[in-house]
Amino acid sequence: MRPADYFRIPDVSYRVWKVWMRNRDVFMKTIKVNFLVPFLEPILYLFGIGFGLGLYVGEMDGMPYAAFIAPALISISMMNASFFECTYASFVRMYHQKTFDAIISTPLNVDEVILGEILWGSTKSLINASIMLSVLSALQLVKLPDSLLLIPFSFLVGLVFSAIGMCFTAIVPTIDSFNYPTFLLITPMFLFSGTFFPLSALPEPAQLASQIFFPLTHAVIISRGLASGRIGAQSLVSLAWLASVGSILTILSINLMRRRLVA
Repeated sequence: MRPADYFRIPDVSYRVWKVWMRNRDVFMKTIKVNFLVPFLEPILYLFGIGFGLGLYVGEMDGMPYAAFIAPALISISMMNASFFECTYASFVRMYHQKTFDAIISTPLNVDEVILGEILWGSTKSLINASIMLSVLSALQLVKLPDSLLLIPFSFLVGLVFSAIGMCFTAIVPTIDSFNYPTFLLITPMFLFSGTFFPLSALPEPAQLASQIFFPLTHAVIISRGLASGRIGAQSLVSLAWLASVGSILTILSINLMRRRLVA
């Protein structure tokens, strides 16, 4: 492929939603299992880290430690739901179940299949964030109604991480190869994106690198602002970063997947 081909505008139509609907139907058949993880995850983290470790930490950035990490937990859930949906789950549908081959034999094209997968990954992010937000709201760790904006925001975060996941799906030789991006990208973001301690605790070069290369950093900044009702200029910068990077990566991932599926 020529360099320009990696950013060619995808050929998509309304049929994208047929792929989304197919994945939704499969999801609904296992709704009880899919509901359990995002429901229990914030409770385990909050009691183990927020309330447990929080007894020794006290306050952080002028708020109780549990309230400090609560919006970060929502952001982590957005990341995990969308990234793993468009890596492991998409790889299984593409390689093992041959679902992509079956769909492409219909009037849908490759671009529509991949964009549908990305949109479904974004939806998984929204679903998980909504479930977690309800739990954290019941525990009075987020501010209402401001934090309700986390629900539409989670779709954008999901789009970014779905596109990242799909880029890796386009290049990995085997499903086991996903261990590399999980360990080298997802785990560092989990730890060093202002999730469990402020970015200011890191050396300045690390702070800069986190803000340039880690989408989760920007997701946490905005989520914490919405959860506390304090949206500032930094949140607007992060929103622009996520929107622009998400658009670029979505186009790139579709073209990379086309190269893999058509070649």
